[in-house]
Amino acid sequence: MRTALVYHEDMTAARLLWEDPECEIERPERLTAALRRLQQGGLEQRCLQLAPREASEAELGLVHSPEYVSLLRGTQALDTQELRALSGQYDAVYFHPSTFHCARLAVGAALQLVDAVLMGAVHNGLALVRPPGHHSQRAAANGFCVFNNVAIAARHAQQKHGLQRILIVDWDVHHGQGIQYIFEDDPSVLYFSWHRYEHGRFWPYLRESDADAVGQGKGRGFTVNLPWNQVGMGNADYLAAFLHVLLPVAFEFDPELVLVSAGFDSAIGDPEGQMQATPECFGHLTQLLQVLAGGRVCAVLEGGYHLESLSQSVCMVVRALLGDPVPPLSGPMEPHRSALESIQSVRAAQAPHWTSLQQQGSAPTPRPGTCSADGRTSLVLPGGPTFKAAEAQASAVLSSLLGQLHLHPTPPVRTAVALTVPDAALGLPPAVLHQEGSAPQEETRAWARLHEALAQDTAFTALGKVLHLLKGILDGQVSSGVATTPAAAAMLDVALRCSLSHRAQRVLCVAVGQLDRPPDLANDGRTLWLDIRGKEAAALSPFHVSMPLPGTTGAFLSCVLALVLPLAYGFRPDLVLMVLGPAQGLQEPHAALLAALLRGPAGGRVLVLVEQEPTSQLAGILARVLHGDAPPSLGPFSTAPPEDTQALLYLRGQLEAQWKMLQLLLECCDPVP
Repeated sequence: MRTALVYHEDMTAARLLWEDPECEIERPERLTAALRRLQQGGLEQRCLQLAPREASEAELGLVHSPEYVSLLRGTQALDTQELRALSGQYDAVYFHPSTFHCARLAVGAALQLVDAVLMGAVHNGLALVRPPGHHSQRAAANGFCVFNNVAIAARHAQQKHGLQRILIVDWDVHHGQGIQYIFEDDPSVLYFSWHRYEHGRFWPYLRESDADAVGQGKGRGFTVNLPWNQVGMGNADYLAAFLHVLLPVAFEFDPELVLVSAGFDSAIGDPEGQMQATPECFGHLTQLLQVLAGGRVCAVLEGGYHLESLSQSVCMVVRALLGDPVPPLSGPMEPHRSALESIQSVRAAQAPHWTSLQQQGSAPTPRPGTCSADGRTSLVLPGGPTFKAAEAQASAVLSSLLGQLHLHPTPPVRTAVALTVPDAALGLPPAVLHQEGSAPQEETRAWARLHEALAQDTAFTALGKVLHLLKGILDGQVSSGVATTPAAAAMLDVALRCSLSHRAQRVLCVAVGQLDRPPDLANDGRTLWLDIRGKEAAALSPFHVSMPLPGTTGAFLSCVLALVLPLAYGFRPDLVLMVLGPAQGLQEPHAALLAALLRGPAGGRVLVLVEQEPTSQLAGILARVLHGDAPPSLGPFSTAPPEDTQALLYLRGQLEAQWKMLQLLLECCDPVP
């Protein structure tokens, strides 16, 4: 099994024993509701289920003071009045006689998950725990958090497994100041947090939650804070934060392990966050993180107080961890101006520390309080009419998502390959279907008449296999596929026309190599053609973009994260056709990363056509990443040459009026020399 699920029913024992409106939302049903939804979706049964142990006091001491651990140990013998008095000494905390046991189990669950991943028992996993941990500090409980589960897990990974670079991604809606304080001077841990901030007017009301808090001493640049200054942030805002801030920095950092402080109060319907991101968004974020650290991703539950939103979001994360396709993102793919200003503030603060941000250009930090130009109405606090309307909207969205999953279930075959060359060295996973079937001869002949090159025996055979595989994807029987083929340009033309005539309304074509766009292809907005290895940077139309092949790893990452993926997600295709044609020039790790990242925009519906030599193992590598495996490492980060940076900025400037996911408020900046 590739994914571990760590849970113990004892973690539901602690509960609030007195009235406290602030704390009552942190309740045992958060775990039971999420687990029930995992069971109903058949996801729990597909995971390796681990029962956590209690963390030892020595393990708690990796982060917390002995005096604090002793204080918490003593809560087991306190009565309700004493527990309430002690709880009142902390901010938004309640204690229960079972708190010490539950909190040790929560830490132990995170440690067992890290051990299972780093020892190779599983690829990744989720620890379904409470109490949460990211607010907890060395000697203080805070914000429902008792022990800092993720911080202890990071120190454990360093000490037991010798890791030197760990990425912590905190997508909870509150700032995880406890994690920040623990690692703010430590360059071996990169901490990224987005959080509702509202210029310091939202809990925990800390100046150090703002974008210019970047760490201290040797740790400067290894704390990355992205403050949301308005509520209502949605899928496009979260995706933009990953593409334009987190992922460029993360690839440059090159982590050996990714820990996720997975709080779902940043999801739609949650009373704490008042955000609009839908559950499938967290599946997409998880997929994006899986291309890092060899896929070693350990998610640990933090917040999340709307039970249905929490449960569906947890399920989407587990689907992604299992390698399943995630439904396409819903809603408009246009970030709010407030989000863009926050993103640009972070990029400006972090650019001195990260080459990857310098080479894409950066703008001056926006002035606080200038971000209402998008005209969006902010939600009010719970109880007001706007909140009630938002709650009704959230219920409708969550119900619609369940209906979508029912009508469009996961295809029975996740990945299939159609090969026309010997496959002895492919090393395919057992679950990858080795397709032998072909389209009917009459249909194949009809399509072959479009190109003389397809009438030859080998090409004709390959065409039949490609058409059969393509129909399986479009009919929902296969999620993704790889086909080796001669005459890649002709095969791409047929695959594109067949897709548009069958079921696909919009098709994204990513052509790498000597492949020209068919001259008679209609420019009707149904096809977005991205030509990588074009002769020059050119936006021939909003739907035909040419980009020279990037010359370094840094340039390739900038091209993919700052151009290809924003365009792909903004286009919202029904199908992605990725073609590696003659003289395509991509190294195998680069091609694998591109294929892995293109799984997201069309909900996993990807067909890769490869014109390859018989000795190449590229088709097998691509099949594995489409099946959910992590792509190979790109190797050391290298800076983009100036000409690649200029080409990227030129294209973004030409296209951002049409494609809003490209916008970064770059109109006032020049590329950094």
